[in-house]
Amino acid sequence: MTDLAISFDDVAAAARRIAGVAHKTPVLTSSTADALTGASLFFKAENLQRMGAFKFRGGYNSLAQFTPEQSKGGVIAYSSGNHAQAIALSARLLGMRAVIIMPEDAPAIKIAATRGYGAEVVLYDRYTENREEIGNRLAAEQGLTLIPPYDHPHVMAGQGTATLELIEEIGAPDILLVPLGGGGLLSGAAVVARKLAPGCRIVGVEPEAGNDAQRSLAEGRIVHIDTPRTIADGAQTQHLGNFTFPVLKELVDEVVTVSDAELVEAMKFFAGRMKMLVEPTGCLGAAAAFTGRVAVAGRKVGILLSGGNIDLARFAELIA
Repeated sequence: MTDLAISFDDVAAAARRIAGVAHKTPVLTSSTADALTGASLFFKAENLQRMGAFKFRGGYNSLAQFTPEQSKGGVIAYSSGNHAQAIALSARLLGMRAVIIMPEDAPAIKIAATRGYGAEVVLYDRYTENREEIGNRLAAEQGLTLIPPYDHPHVMAGQGTATLELIEEIGAPDILLVPLGGGGLLSGAAVVARKLAPGCRIVGVEPEAGNDAQRSLAEGRIVHIDTPRTIADGAQTQHLGNFTFPVLKELVDEVVTVSDAELVEAMKFFAGRMKMLVEPTGCLGAAAAFTGRVAVAGRKVGILLSGGNIDLARFAELIA
């Protein structure tokens, strides 16, 4: 794996870097979920991470490696919400300026939280404007260091620490189900799983409306799509990254998709049976198990619940 952007050693180093700052989130089980699927399911509850999502891991790992000059200049990022909050909180903890580019239709709770962590928020129209162009322009104009939401080795390594903790706690799973947008979380997960659980089947799960990763792996190239219209706002990416794609191509066994309706059913399950809030994107992996999109019966299955940031009014609307 030396030709890939990250190695297991990078994830291990990230784990040491974020220790005592990021939460070691719980691994939860449900006898009802096991009975529903005929499997032994282990849910890594990153919805209970600081700022409500796994993104804090990669955000803090990235900013903690800034040079003094970069720290003085500050950080800029673009995100629909969770990476935004992760960078904003990490910047506050490390005492640096943060500018975050967010879509104007991002969940209000995510915009408010990002501002609450002290970041300057720049809004844009995700359907007509290019956030990457805006980010590069502002970085050049204001001397900021750009940390993208997934396509960065330090981000990818930090995200891998969630799977590292999961496998350290439950041992090697037979199957690992991971939400997939741009591939940062799945990249880190795959590197860890291949090292610690070489026989594990690694599956990425993305929304039906945005199956660019599935198509990319099938075609052997990065496929670009229009911004997908899905309730899984954390997976409304248009393409995989130049760093994440090679990792997924080499290490991931399969990418499957689930519908928005199936995400809602998973949200209902977590709220009703496990008494916790999981956002639509966070339910991607679980929905693949619940619906049989991935055959899990008789298997030990690790599932990453990537986040829990959703407006309560929107949550109520979706599950009504």
